[in-house]
Amino acid sequence: MTTPGRRLAPAELRHLFLFEKLDDAQLDWLAARGWVVTHPAGEPVYVEGEPATCFVVLLSGTVSLSRNVRGDDVEVSRTDQIGVYGGATQAYLGDQVPQLYNNTMHAITDVEVYELPAAEFGPTIRQWFPMAMHLLEGLFFGMRNINNVTAERERLLALGSLSAGLTHELNNPAAAAVRATAILRDKVAGMRHKLAMIADGRLDGEKLHSLVELQEAAVKKAGNATKRSALQTSDAEDTIGDWLDEHDVTGAWDLAPTLVAGGVDVPWLQAIADCIGDLDLEPAIRWLSYTIETELLMGEIDDAVARISGLVGAAKQYSQLDRGPFQVVNVHELLDATLVMLNAKIPNGVRVITKYDRDLPNIPAYGAELNQVWTNLIDNAVSAMQGNGTLTITTSLDPTGGCLAVEIADTGPGIPPDVRPRIFEPFFTTKPVGEGTGLGLDISYRIVVKKHHGDIRVTSEPGDTRFVVLLPLHETA
Repeated sequence: MTTPGRRLAPAELRHLFLFEKLDDAQLDWLAARGWVVTHPAGEPVYVEGEPATCFVVLLSGTVSLSRNVRGDDVEVSRTDQIGVYGGATQAYLGDQVPQLYNNTMHAITDVEVYELPAAEFGPTIRQWFPMAMHLLEGLFFGMRNINNVTAERERLLALGSLSAGLTHELNNPAAAAVRATAILRDKVAGMRHKLAMIADGRLDGEKLHSLVELQEAAVKKAGNATKRSALQTSDAEDTIGDWLDEHDVTGAWDLAPTLVAGGVDVPWLQAIADCIGDLDLEPAIRWLSYTIETELLMGEIDDAVARISGLVGAAKQYSQLDRGPFQVVNVHELLDATLVMLNAKIPNGVRVITKYDRDLPNIPAYGAELNQVWTNLIDNAVSAMQGNGTLTITTSLDPTGGCLAVEIADTGPGIPPDVRPRIFEPFFTTKPVGEGTGLGLDISYRIVVKKHHGDIRVTSEPGDTRFVVLLPLHETA
């Protein structure tokens, strides 16, 4: 509960850096309208979203400023510097903007603040400093519009790039599934035709039963076929082609690749000949060939669908759509999902190496925001290498033991020494006009440092640039 206190004398107000250049009449005005208010530790001085009724100046103690992000109170700064201010900081704009507190100030320790009523303070400031107010208005609205447009462009560029990459990645397995399905339909029709030829009365029931058993064996062979080298495959096709020619099977060299892909060998073919006899050997082999090819095509469809499912799962992991904003997350899953989403943007000349410490624990974090950090750092690294190089992603336990470390390194030309101090500045970019907004590293810094209470460190020299993201292993109060 707030406790209204005494008024401050003009001489006391002059000791606050905000008021030290005011004249005596202005200090008298402030002294007559403000008062000292005390707040015990743990109590909010003011709350985000409520009407901004007071301009607040810190006199003693420690306060924190926080913003509400998706229902969570996220601390953005903490200070005990006497004279810092907050509250109705936009009172000078009057009715041009909603007069609401745009953050929450908490008393970390017992604090004293000096409060001025916003309804009187705002108009008076405009009267005292008319030119300054015009400049501030232009700066406020101009920067707000620039920030909104640029941030929206950054999000749209990232979304467009990721969407294009995901579309490309999904198109390949989807096209493979469509192609395999079309071929499968033809093969099934051919298998029905050959079965009719086999069973038109020339095969007795016992032989037909044996042929069905061989068909089941063919399915198993196709499912368990081992991969051969190109040379081994060629030799096997020659051997089977020769055997088929010797037994007067037409189109032997068309049948051989399918039979080899299904794991068929000469002894197995001889078993069919012994079962069926030479008279019905060709339609039987063709029927079994269709069976093998059908099984291989279904395997292709299964692989394609699994790939699509994996991509959708990666997109879901990347966006964290099914999770709350703050959860215990597996950093390796987040990194892998980001690499899948960015796969289409990584040139063939860039080699990606991951060195994960799988013994690292899960950590409490904002998963979707961390994916944005990985996206920005990986995209910058890939761009720096200009199509050729090595991207290395390493996870480890920080030597201090309190943080998980994610290192993203590239073999690009490095960051020039005169540029390095500015890389985290908003709107600063070394990319050509139209190719970068200069917000990627600024956003990453705010997510890691301000939101997760971690750190981002960078070292760079030609051929070796490393960004290290440190994330606390446990939730920070």
